Amino acid sequence: MESPKFVRLSLAAAMTLDLAQGRFYRDAKLYCINLLVTYDDGCAANCSYCGLSKVRPGKYDKKSFIRVKWPVHDIETVSERIAEKAVSGDVKRVCISMVTRRRAVEDTITISKVIREKSDVPISFLIAPTVVKEEDFPVFKNAGADKIGIAIDAVTNELFIRHRGKGVNGPHKMDRYWECFDEALKYFGKGNVGSHFMVGLGETEKEEVKAIQKVRDLGGETHLFAFFPEELSKLENTARPSIPKYRRIQLARYLIDNDIINVKQIKFNEKDEITDFGIEIDEYVQSGKPFMTSGCVGTDGEVACNRPFANEKPTEEPRNFPFLPDENDISKIKEEIWQYTK
Repeated sequence: MESPKFVRLSLAAAMTLDLAQGRFYRDAKLYCINLLVTYDDGCAANCSYCGLSKVRPGKYDKKSFIRVKWPVHDIETVSERIAEKAVSGDVKRVCISMVTRRRAVEDTITISKVIREKSDVPISFLIAPTVVKEEDFPVFKNAGADKIGIAIDAVTNELFIRHRGKGVNGPHKMDRYWECFDEALKYFGKGNVGSHFMVGLGETEKEEVKAIQKVRDLGGETHLFAFFPEELSKLENTARPSIPKYRRIQLARYLIDNDIINVKQIKFNEKDEITDFGIEIDEYVQSGKPFMTSGCVGTDGEVACNRPFANEKPTEEPRNFPFLPDENDISKIKEEIWQYTK
């Protein structure tokens, strides 16, 4: 059961398409169907934090990814369900994710075309720069994609090598990821290319927000993830980032991506932790919006890729809120922002 005839869906996506049973905690809703190409040989990469790593024990189609199961379904059924749910407004975007195999490029294109035959729902491609070539981008566009995502994840070259490159006998090089980002912008334009960064791989807050500013200066936006230790991965015993650290970076990302501040306005302490955002932040914190999931938007201009509880268990405090935080949430966030680890 391999792509392009079959795809893996996040558990949340399968639930949204009525292909799996379950309900979302606090009545969260997922509006983006996250698809992943699937092969018997899996992914050729070996990223330290990834559940799909080739050295992680288990069959590829049974491995979890960003904390949850990804069941396999045939693309015809999936595309039909997407079309139905798009009409009802329950689905506002589709994201097709590659793994690091060259055949994933052509299969992602094929999958997109199958979906596009049945629906005009917006489609994002989360690409693998190591196997993507510049000449692929116009083909991506012709296949129906309107946005490109690039999961750089580690914000410095040292961390990238340690977690994705030579440090784990992996094939990835950071230079190629940034080069690919420029290529994507050339074909898709500013505002249509996003980078994924992960908080919790050993970076400082200053390093994280400088990377976010770099993406913004190029014409892109950042989608944040909080590290979660996958069982049997290389980092299974690594601590998750503190919630206060994540809250400060979330707020900085929101302010930078909305062109409210520049990283040069932010002040840091001796540990490179944020101590001042350079502006009065109360109205932004009170809105709750900076702490919601950052991702690709739907046709209504609101974030569709809100990935409910992908970074934590449903019973835990959300790192990324898949809905607008309520007053109790915001009260807690206000306390967390200025808390620091000793």
